[in-house]
Amino acid sequence: MPQLNPANFPTQIFWLALTFGVLYHLMSKKALPRVAEVLEARQERISRDLAKAAQLKEEAEAIMAQVEKSLAGARAEAQGVIAQASADIEANNQARQAQLNADIAERLRSAEASIAAAKDEALANIRTASSDIVRDITGRLAGVDVDQAQADAAVAAVLEERRG
Repeated sequence: MPQLNPANFPTQIFWLALTFGVLYHLMSKKALPRVAEVLEARQERISRDLAKAAQLKEEAEAIMAQVEKSLAGARAEAQGVIAQASADIEANNQARQAQLNADIAERLRSAEASIAAAKDEALANIRTASSDIVRDITGRLAGVDVDQAQADAAVAAVLEERRG
């Protein structure tokens, strides 16, 4: 192999040094500055994007705080409306309850009056029937004809004795 021949080493070293120097010069003057520019541009763009993201985050947090404040106000207003509606309903229910109680009391008084009237009528009917029965029994058993006033007086006396 000719590359490994020691007689060719000095020329190979010369060309290696020359090629290395030319490549080093081209890289340092042409390629590396362009790479550095691209890296700097990328870094600037990343910095701008990060700054913009931070600004947008702050705006979003401010908007979120405003939304939370609005929600809290809306909740408070809704609670007030609910409390007012509840109070109105309660007042309406109490008014209806009072009206129903008054209506029930009136019906109760009316029913008690009807019962008392029916009781008085029943007692009157009982007195009349009792006096008729007394007249009939005394007429059949004793053969005595009792007039209506005496029979009524006897029935009234017995009823008064039972009540006392």
